[in-house]
Amino acid sequence: MATYKEIKGTQIEAVATDPSNPVEGQVWYNTTSNVLKGLKVLATGSWATGGNMNTGRRAMGGAGTQTAAIVFGGDEDPGLRAFTEQYNGTNWTEVNDMNTARSYIGSATLAPLTAALGFGGTPPTTGATELYNGTNWTESGDLNQTRYSAAGAGVNNTSALAFGGYYTPPATRAANTESFNGSSWTAVNNLNTGRSNLGGNGIITSALAYGGYDTTQSAKTESWNGTNWTEVSDLNTARYSIGGAGASNSSAIAFGGTPITAKTEDWNGVSWKEVADMSVTREDIGSGTAGNQTAALVAGGTNPPGVTAATEEWSGTTPSTVTFTTS
Repeated sequence: MATYKEIKGTQIEAVATDPSNPVEGQVWYNTTSNVLKGLKVLATGSWATGGNMNTGRRAMGGAGTQTAAIVFGGDEDPGLRAFTEQYNGTNWTEVNDMNTARSYIGSATLAPLTAALGFGGTPPTTGATELYNGTNWTESGDLNQTRYSAAGAGVNNTSALAFGGYYTPPATRAANTESFNGSSWTAVNNLNTGRSNLGGNGIITSALAYGGYDTTQSAKTESWNGTNWTEVSDLNTARYSIGGAGASNSSAIAFGGTPITAKTEDWNGVSWKEVADMSVTREDIGSGTAGNQTAALVAGGTNPPGVTAATEEWSGTTPSTVTFTTS
């Protein structure tokens, strides 16, 4: 019979207390309780229909939580918009517009609706950055690399990342990563693979980038540790114009995208797992998302032949420590 080490390539770790952030499938021996434990996922999650936006559109920015979210910018295919809407878990309410109408805008998806951030966009391709304080938008320092279809991560509008995207001229899919301190952007280490229309989530010290378009749709995933990007396991389905949500580089969900799909995948820090599909197939989701791996929100996007106002709420996977019976 094969041993655990032969199967997994490592021995079971003996610890006095359970790990604070285990990943699915991790096994350890607790020397305090003298039991063998592991982490498993008890549920696969599901999408539920939420309230429609007042104005259906695609390629928006977004931020917040499932019950306190904000979306902004985008276009109605055609027609650029500066519209901003806030979500309370049931309904969307129109609030003050952005200063500059644009689509394919980047945002820090974990930022609360009282401290949201929007950057870049098109047309024309811009590096313009705006900060939201819960009432009004204020212009701040521009990105160093003007771009659109970039991804972002961050907890508020004073601590965020922007990565990837598309800029012209020349026509280039960016690997550039920049860090924002509340007033200005600083160039930091690049993605390993430049791409546009990618998904992103996390915070400034722990982020994840996935999917996108380089020379074709991509399944590549990269993990950010606050200094460098490292290539990790690919998505199961390559796609771009994808949505995503999550709190770190070890917990995320990715959904929708082009080729147009409703597929959702769950990231456990090691690999992606296919879970329940969205009800509405959509692409051009951009950053019109909010929340985390277990409670996320998606709004808008393209549902051919046009844009959609549909909102969906994700109730996600539930990791749980279990005790194994041995004999």
